Amino acid sequence: MSCKVTILANQKGGVGKTTTAVNLAAGLAHRKRRVLLVDLDPQANATSGLGVPPTEGGSIYRALLGEERIIEKIQATTVDNLYLVPSELDLAGAEVEIARTDNYLHRLREALQPVRELGRYDDLLIDCPPSLGILTMNALAAADTLVVPLQCEYYALEGLSVILRLMEQLKSGGVNPGIELEGIVMTMFDGRTNLSRQVVEEVRAHFPDKIYETLIPRSVRVSEAPSHGLPVTLYDPHSPGAIAYKAFAREFLKRRLNPPGPIIAEPSPPTEPVVVEVIDEPAAPIEIDVIESVPEDSPA
Repeated sequence: MSCKVTILANQKGGVGKTTTAVNLAAGLAHRKRRVLLVDLDPQANATSGLGVPPTEGGSIYRALLGEERIIEKIQATTVDNLYLVPSELDLAGAEVEIARTDNYLHRLREALQPVRELGRYDDLLIDCPPSLGILTMNALAAADTLVVPLQCEYYALEGLSVILRLMEQLKSGGVNPGIELEGIVMTMFDGRTNLSRQVVEEVRAHFPDKIYETLIPRSVRVSEAPSHGLPVTLYDPHSPGAIAYKAFAREFLKRRLNPPGPIIAEPSPPTEPVVVEVIDEPAAPIEIDVIESVPEDSPA
């Protein structure tokens, strides 16, 4: 069975995109999912964040040009069930070379197809570069779903509109008609400030069914973990950041396995009707059934 391809993208840097990609991948792996993380960012931060040193020729570069296979680049990580296609600085040169090829927007989709058909992985995540260049365009063309990490600041809201507009253009233009926005995860949340709460409420007002309930807090441990080559879920499992990312992975998986649909009230147990008689009116009694409200599932 072909696994879904989910990209984490935001052209604005410093929003916690790579941190979220690494810790979401690790969180899913902790839940016994076999996860493949593709580092498509030439900065290779997801690669080093998982303790894998960037090596020349180890990235997806040649696979994008049709000269090698991605399967040959997959490496195990220190996290059980989590595998990585690493990146390297030379991947930046792919922007120029891919633009010269035929069908240049679908190079990544074609390269990933054999991996998807293997049926070896439950989830395939891609960490995109913080730009709207050829690599990010290829990721959008190859993806089934998009997750946008969004910093709790107003400038980040402008970036959200840009990436969503680009997604819709690729969708309506026939480049990738099947791509959907899977969700928006709020990062660097600081509950002590009004700004963080206001930004969350603003996003929730516009995307009520897309914003994740889990808020990723600002955390020193989250910032320290990459320097040790570990996701924060392993570096300090009991820190607030680790707990938040575990909760996010749980919510992400719950939504994926049980996508939200129309809310249909379940019938309540039969009850005795309450008869309300209208005084001084020649009308028949009105019967009202008492129906207990059905609470919505609380967020994981």
